[in-house]
Order: sequence, then C-alpha cells, then structure tokens
Amino acid sequence: MSVSTPALDTVDLGDPGTFTGRGLDAFWRTLRDTAPVYWNPPAAGRRGFWVLSRYDDIMATYRDNVNFTSERGNVLVTLLEGGDAGAGKMLAVTDGHRHHELRKILQRVLSPRVLDQVARTVRDNTRRLMREAVESGGCDFAEEIAGRIPMTTISNLLGVPEQDREFLLSLTKTALSTDDEGVDEVDSEMARNELLMYFMDIVEERRESPGDDVISRLIASSIDGVPLSDEDVVLNCYSLIIGGDETSRLTMIDCVHTLADQREQWQRLKGGKVSVDTAVDEVLRWASPTMHFGRSVVHETELHGVRLRPGEIVTLWHASGNRDERTFDRPGVFDLGRTPNKHLAFGYGPHFCVGSYLAKVEISELLMALRDFTTGFERTDDALRIRSNFLTGFSTLPVRFRPDHRGLKEVD
Repeated sequence: MSVSTPALDTVDLGDPGTFTGRGLDAFWRTLRDTAPVYWNPPAAGRRGFWVLSRYDDIMATYRDNVNFTSERGNVLVTLLEGGDAGAGKMLAVTDGHRHHELRKILQRVLSPRVLDQVARTVRDNTRRLMREAVESGGCDFAEEIAGRIPMTTISNLLGVPEQDREFLLSLTKTALSTDDEGVDEVDSEMARNELLMYFMDIVEERRESPGDDVISRLIASSIDGVPLSDEDVVLNCYSLIIGGDETSRLTMIDCVHTLADQREQWQRLKGGKVSVDTAVDEVLRWASPTMHFGRSVVHETELHGVRLRPGEIVTLWHASGNRDERTFDRPGVFDLGRTPNKHLAFGYGPHFCVGSYLAKVEISELLMALRDFTTGFERTDDALRIRSNFLTGFSTLPVRFRPDHRGLKEVD
C-alpha cells in the first residue's frame, strides 16, 4: 500500500488544525530528503517561518547561541505574535549569563534530595491509581491517571493546595492542549493570564509566610546579588507547571495508546526482556510530545545553501528529527529495546529540559505499574486528539485492563 505525500504548499505548520487529522510522516520525510531548510509561507495573517526537519540540523541550531536566540520566544504562538513577555525572566526564553544563573537556581531548588523524595511520592501515587483502575476494569486513562500523576507531582513541588489542582489542569489544557475546536487563541491567552495571576497570588502568600516548597526557595534566591522579582518567580512557576504537567501527561497517554496496539512490545516489557530505562527513552522518542521549539535569527547565517536573515523565525521540529533515518535505525518502528536512543524529546544544549529527571521517573513508574498489575489492555473507544501546533497527543483514552492477580496481591 502506497502512502501519498501531501504537496508541501498544502501543509501549514502554523495552523493547529494541520495536526488533528492526517498523519504527517510522509511530509516530514519529504522535507528531510528534499527541503531540509523549508520556508512555511505566510498564511491567515501569520508571518512565514523556516522549518528544520533533520536531526543534525536541529542539534546544531540548539548548540548555536551566537546566531540564534530564544529571547524573542521559543514556540510559534509567541514568535508569530512578535515576542514573549517573559523574555529575560523565564528560563526558557532567557539566554546568556542570566539564563546560566537562573538555571543554576532552578537546579538547586530541584536538588537530588528534593527529587528523590518526590520520586517516592510519584511511585506511591502511580501504583495506587493504576491498581484502582485495573481492579475496576478500566477508565479514561487520560483523565483519571495521566491527568493526575504529573499535576500532583509538580503541584507538590510548588506547594499548590490540593483543592486548586483540577482548576490548574483545566487552565493548562486550555492554554496549550485543548481538544475543543471552539477554544481559540483568545481563550488560550486568557487561560495563560489566569495561570500567571494565580501564581502571583501564591507568591504574595509565600512572601508573607514562606514554606519548604520551590516557590519559597525561588523567592529567597538572587542573581548577582539582586533578589528575583515577583514577576521572575511567577513566570518560572508558570513554566514549571506547563512543562511539568503537559509533556509528561501527553507522553504517558501516548505510551498506553501505543502499547495497546503493539502487543509484541508489550510482551517484551511484561516479560522483562527490555529494561524499563531503555523503554522510557523509546516512549519519549515515539511520543515526541513537544513537536517543535523555535529560535530567532540574530546574525545572518547559512544552512544547506539557504540564507537565514536577522529577525527571521526558525523552527526546530522534534516530530521530524526523532524519525530521521540518518540518525535512527528503522525510526518508524516502536522498539522498547532501542539503544542508543539520543532522542530530542527534552531538547538539547543550554535549554535542555530541567524537568527531564522527573518526567523519566513518572514514565518509568507507569511502565512498572502496567507491567506488575495487568496482563494487557485495550482501547474501548477512539482517543480524541488535542488541537495544537506545539504539543501532540490525546486528551481522552478509554481503556480496559486485564488484571494480573499475582501482581495485585503484592505489598508495595
């Protein structure tokens, strides 16, 4: 059976609707082979932008902080609007010395001691939720399990009250990963603003009454002797809640969605024929929940004979790089034993995801709970795909589990 390749000029990567229907594997393969530096033309009032699809080009651009910057935005939604209000304050859109110092602060507040404690909580929470779902026969995995584990984890770190977590989850979905076609960019912008206002209130409370949470530690931090401002703290809390929830949640959903179809790979995991650590990396490569990141050109440079000029937008597509035949053997095959596996799910270089450890812990604990508590599972209805040009995945995933009674009898 042949797969038709859509004409390049019929695919607009700036339109979230592009990613809700047809698969783009053939499109990406054509770009990698024939147009590794591709111009996505202006459309619907949006600017045009460059598209990088090859793994090596993406890596080279991540390494190059001379010719490219993230300070004008790092995703299409902000780049196309002309910039990010958090530039120079939020880690993801800050470069140079301040980025280095801010990253050190976040790595300090997310120390191994803190993360080891969090990892134990993740394990307990994951195994409890999975046990309940398996014993009941099934659930909407996206809502009842994946929707709770990452949000609980990052909320515990930030000191977010338990009664506020459903509200925050609804805001993060509206901001970046809605499945509702009725939600437009205005709704998403309002959700992002609500998140910022929520954390502004929390910061004010912590200044009055500090605790042992990440927000309190950020408030007590400084760069070059200057304390972080309320805005600095709020913007980095926003970044942590978005990064700590969205990507992990979508990866976990994709993991179960894929394993439900890939029976042979499930049996390899269930039978202990692949290590969980190796499986985690393949789950991340396959899901590639963050489809792209973006940069702006600072100095004129050239790539594959194409001249990139100052001010132009360059987008780096993990969705394509993680399927690049030049880097990965049989990239279209889901192989839980794949090694090496230098995927791009967490980015690369100075902006490598500070939450990568936690994300791997969450996916690892999910895989172990699936392995221990169920002999298999299947989808009971179609999964609903989110509408986004930044993130990819599903917002619903009805699943039926077959219990492993030996595993369920164990004492955790």
